[in-house]
Amino acid sequence: EGFSPECAVVTHGGGKKLEENLMVRPTSETVIGYMYSKWIQSYRDLPILINQWANVFRWELRPRAFLRTTEFLWQEGHTAHATAKEAEEETLRMLEVYRSFSEDYMAIPVIPGPKSEAEKFPGAVQTYAIEGMMKDGKALQMGTSHNLGQNFSKAFNIDFQTKDGSRDFVYQTS
Repeated sequence: EGFSPECAVVTHGGGKKLEENLMVRPTSETVIGYMYSKWIQSYRDLPILINQWANVFRWELRPRAFLRTTEFLWQEGHTAHATAKEAEEETLRMLEVYRSFSEDYMAIPVIPGPKSEAEKFPGAVQTYAIEGMMKDGKALQMGTSHNLGQNFSKAFNIDFQTKDGSRDFVYQTS
């Protein structure tokens, strides 16, 4: 379920069986979630926008030479917001950044839009993507923007004090 089919799991190290299996980094939501739970206390801390570049590993079902293999460099933006509306606006803003960069700077036409329920990021409320058409007629996902809603913030206890003094979970994007 989720990333399981694409995860690389380490069972041995230094010639010995590990006491506990290690999952090789498939994505950064867990790392970011932990840090956000420490950094975010109040609505005054929001929005927070983090950009990072990191190597990720996926046991790709259909790797594409030179495009996407088992390990690849990944640009990630992670944001946290006080409202669902702000998170959705950020998700769509980033989709437009990817579309504009691809078409206006790289001269690569793309098709932007929402992914199907089966294709969306595990745990996301909605995933949007830009797809480029390859010479063989197949679409290549070239950029994604995920509205994570409160799913990850509830899992990592990323809550904050609202303007009225109550507590709520942040709305995240990646």
